[in-house]
Parts: sequence; structure tokens; C-alpha cells
Amino acid sequence: MRIDILTLFPMFFDSPLKVSIINRAVEHRKVELNVVNIRQYAKGRHKTCDDRPFGGGPGMVMIAEPVYKALKAVRKNKDTAVVLLTPQGEVYTQHHARMFTQKNQVVLICGHYEGIDDRIRKYVTHEISVGDYILSGGESAALAVADSIIRLIPGVVSNKESVVHESFTDTTLDWPQYTRPRKWRGVSVPKVLLSGNHKHIETWRKKVSLELTHDRRPELLKKKSYKNIK
Repeated sequence: MRIDILTLFPMFFDSPLKVSIINRAVEHRKVELNVVNIRQYAKGRHKTCDDRPFGGGPGMVMIAEPVYKALKAVRKNKDTAVVLLTPQGEVYTQHHARMFTQKNQVVLICGHYEGIDDRIRKYVTHEISVGDYILSGGESAALAVADSIIRLIPGVVSNKESVVHESFTDTTLDWPQYTRPRKWRGVSVPKVLLSGNHKHIETWRKKVSLELTHDRRPELLKKKSYKNIK
């Protein structure tokens, strides 16, 4: 698949896209990543991409036309998912990540300043928020979304089980993980994990997963029955 990121600050992505799973996915041609500088589609000698808001108020607003032209240049077909990163969008979940992996192309539009001229919404297919907090721009959000999509592409993560058994995959948080040494600073690894009994280990993991979700993110348990834990 192909992921295009439209931004005023392409250098933001120079390092993050060249490490770990994302870099391997690109090298192995599992995904094509394209970071586009919106300024190259702006008019004038100064390539201005922002202006004062109509009606007054603080800050500046990104002009719609350069964003539209950048989108038009990269969008391949009508089935492309065009995602606007905005605090006004749906809160992003693992469901969205899985949905986007079904697309041949995903375009992520990074807002900045006070946002983008609202008329750009006519040309997007999804509006996404990564949480109820404010970022300096959409770049951090776009990076998170891209990462979540890429790791779900078949063949990107070598151990398939590590993708299947993760937080939010089954609407619950992941269970606690431990490694050597068996005892660290007075705290021992739960005995069941050392038993070698895979059935007991699986039961323990499901139980703890549900307990953690109930305590920390109870809203995720709408489709779960916590009462069944024994």
C-alpha cells in the first residue's frame, strides 16, 4: 500500500520514518511512504500557506488551495482514504487502523496553526483525532496513524502472534509481560508463567487482561462480560 503525508514541515518525518518497523517495511516494499511539502503548491515568491482568519481572532489559518493541490497531485483514485488529522474528528482506534489497511492508498493531511480553512473538508473521507489534547500540529498524529497502519500490513511484523495478541485487538488491554531475570529488585515473575502449562498461562493472561481493562479502561468492555472472570 501507499501512504502519503501532506505537511508544511516535511523534515519532521526524516528520522522517525527511517527506524525500526517502519523503515523495514519500506525497505521490503511492504509500504510506499511519500512525504509531501504543501508549500511547493503555494503561489507567490514566499510560498505563503497561511492567512488571518475571517472574523478575527488569534493565530493564522492554513489556506485551502495549496492543500487541495497537494491532495490532487498525490491522490490515485476515488477509493483512496483521505484523512484529515483534526481535534474535531473521531477518536482514532485500532478499528480505524485495520480499516485503513484495506485501502491501496491513505493520504494523511497535517493541519497546523489554528487549522485548515474548513472548506477543505469537502475533499476528505475521514476526520481523525488521536485524543482529547492539543498538539502543535498534525505531524505527530500522522506519524502515530501511519505507524499503526504499517505494522498491520501482512509481512511487516515477522511474528504474526505479536500482532494478534496486542492491546485493543480484542477490545481489551494486553496482559503484563515479563522477561529475565525471574526476580528483579524483590519482585518475582508470576509463577504461572514459569509453569510450562500453556493452558494455565493462557487462562491467566485472559483473566488479567480483562481485569486491567476493567480497572483502567472500562469503556472498552462493552462487548465483554467481566462477570465471567473467576
